[in-house]
Amino acid sequence: MTSEPSGRERDGATEAFVAHRNLLFTVAYEMLGSAADAEDVLQETWLRWSGVDLAEVRDRRAYLVRITTRQALNRLRTLGRRKESYVGSWLPEPLLTTPDVAEDVELADSVSMAMMLVLETLTPTERAVFVLREVFDLGYDEIAEAVEKSPAAVRQIAHRARAHVAARRPRGVVSAAESRQALDAFRRAVETGDLQGLLDILSPDVVLLGDGGGVKQAVLRPVTGRDKVARLVLGGLLKHAASLSLGPAQVNGYPALVVHLDGALDTVVVVRLDEGRITGLYAVRNPEKLSHMRRETALRR
Repeated sequence: MTSEPSGRERDGATEAFVAHRNLLFTVAYEMLGSAADAEDVLQETWLRWSGVDLAEVRDRRAYLVRITTRQALNRLRTLGRRKESYVGSWLPEPLLTTPDVAEDVELADSVSMAMMLVLETLTPTERAVFVLREVFDLGYDEIAEAVEKSPAAVRQIAHRARAHVAARRPRGVVSAAESRQALDAFRRAVETGDLQGLLDILSPDVVLLGDGGGVKQAVLRPVTGRDKVARLVLGGLLKHAASLSLGPAQVNGYPALVVHLDGALDTVVVVRLDEGRITGLYAVRNPEKLSHMRRETALRR
C-alpha cells in the first residue's frame, strides 16, 4: 500500500505543477487542437501527479510531460471518433494569445492554425512524437517513455512525421508583419466591398474552411478557388454590413481578425499565407470554440 503524501510533498507537487502548467497546457493543446480538452487533460494530469511519490521522481518536468502526453493520447483517440460525426469542417479552437507567444517564432509557428491543421493529418502517436521532439526538443529516450515505445521506434516515427509535415506545411515561416499586411488588405476589401482588392490578396487556389459545429451557419465543405471564395466572403459579410465590425486580434501567435455582429463575438478569421498571398482562410464560428477568445492564454515551451 502507498502512504498518503505528506503536507510537504503536497506542497512540492503543487509547486511543480503550477511552475510547469503553461508548458503542460501547450503540450496538450498542440496534441489535441482543443483548449477545452487540453484543460481536461491538465485536470487528469494533476489527479495522477498528486498521488506520485516525489522521492521517486528524478525530473519533475519530464515526469509531468509524460503524464500529460499519455492523457492527451487517450483523449486524442476519443476525439478522432468524435470528429467523424462533426457537422461540417472541424477546425482547431482559436486562442487569444499573450504577446510573448508571437516573440517566440518557433512556438508561434507550431501553434499557428495552418500548422495545427497539418498536425491533424498525423496519427495520434506521430503527432505526440512530432510535438515533443520538434517543438519541445525532448530527447528520444524521454519521448519513448511518454508514448510507451522503444527509442528506436520513436526515431522512425519522428522521421516519418517530420517528412509528412514538411510536405504539407507552409513553405516558409511567415512573419507577423506579413500576416498583418495581408489581413489589412483583406479587411479593407471586405469593408469596402472591393471584389478586385479581395481577388488580389487571395491565391488562385485558396481554400476556405468554416467551422460552425452545426450550431452556426458555415460552409459545410471546403470552398476552393479565388473567385468562389471572394464572392462567398463578400456576399456573406455584406449581408450583415450594418451590424458587422472587423477588428484585429492576436490568435495562436499570429495576427487574425475577429468579427462582431451587433457587438457580440461571432467569428474568428485566421489565414494561411504562402508567398504573400492567402492560401487558406479559416473561419471559426462554433460558439463552443470561442470561449478562449475572451481572455489571453499563456503558452510555453
